[in-house]
Amino acid sequence: MTTEEITRRLGAHVEADELLGLAWLVAVGDRVSTGAIGHLDQARAAPVRTDSLFRISSMTKPLTAVAAAVLIDDGLLDPAEPVDRLLPELADRQVLIHPGAEVTDTVVARRPITVDDLLTFRLGWGMDFTDFSPKPFDAAWSELGLGWGPPTPAQLPPGDEWLARLGTLPLQYQPGERWLYHVGAQILGFLVGRAAGTSLSEFLAERVLGPLGMTDTGFWVPPERLDRFGPHYTERDGERVVHDPVDGQWSAPPAFEGGGDGLVSTVADYHRFARMLRDGGVFDGVRVLSERAVTTLTTNHLTAEQLARGGPNPDGSAGWGHGMGVQLTDLADGPRAGSYGWAGGLGSTWSNDGPVTGILLTNQTWGSAGPTPVFAAFESILGELSRSGEAP
Repeated sequence: MTTEEITRRLGAHVEADELLGLAWLVAVGDRVSTGAIGHLDQARAAPVRTDSLFRISSMTKPLTAVAAAVLIDDGLLDPAEPVDRLLPELADRQVLIHPGAEVTDTVVARRPITVDDLLTFRLGWGMDFTDFSPKPFDAAWSELGLGWGPPTPAQLPPGDEWLARLGTLPLQYQPGERWLYHVGAQILGFLVGRAAGTSLSEFLAERVLGPLGMTDTGFWVPPERLDRFGPHYTERDGERVVHDPVDGQWSAPPAFEGGGDGLVSTVADYHRFARMLRDGGVFDGVRVLSERAVTTLTTNHLTAEQLARGGPNPDGSAGWGHGMGVQLTDLADGPRAGSYGWAGGLGSTWSNDGPVTGILLTNQTWGSAGPTPVFAAFESILGELSRSGEAP
């Protein structure tokens, strides 16, 4: 498959006005192809470039998990350890008697939350992909301003205050019982900072982003790089509207560094991260992470019972490693069993499937029905490449 063919297939979605623009990268082994299509802005004055910066939202989660894995390699974190030592706000948990109960109807947690619970999203807090019906817990969460929905880094309180507010709520489920999305990564980011004696952003810069040369990845965009950063759009009542302007929530350092959804990046930067995982923790001859840590990150940890109750995919085809999805079965027109990666609801995706890496970044939020069709097209391209073994 040629670079021109990939550009044609993805570009058809931009030409159809499904979205304004995108940047893509596909690598098979050490052969890399990349491209940019469309525009960053509605006025179509700023073309997307291969070095354009995008809000990667939930593609932040794998990076936060790797930061925690570095601390585990260093012996500063133990996956089996309760989080109480570093996060005393979350000690002595109460648990709802059932998910729809009033927040005062609780029982004592059977055990503390552990570091591994945060990494595997089994801590007892989070989004239940099988049930979005309104509940008293959701109302209490919103009332405390803890953030539920698209990333809003500039609207959330500083981490210590966020944790203090969170600690006033009961868990939705017993620790270790269910896979629930997102909240584990947000808490993990603050745990990493406290374990390292610094902030998540500083630790990421020193131990992950710096060694990988990911100079365009961070929690905000400095003024000198705003020309590579466009508005972000969403669809409302059938119209494309600005969700976040260029000088919006990512134009200054946030008080809340969201380990689950706060980063911006480029396709080239994220490829460096993907290469490190693909190569067993080594990047350009330098070991960033132990091979054992990479295996742990990219192996499913959910039981069959937990997957049956609701995991990353409704069809049960994917499990969860540490901070990322892990494919459990071959898909006819998509990733194979053993592939791993994750996507972001603001319009991004990444996967490693054997020697094939794919990264797609866009400037438009997914709709209520899920990813826009360009993501299925990209997944199909990656599936064809992984099965043929040919490089673009």
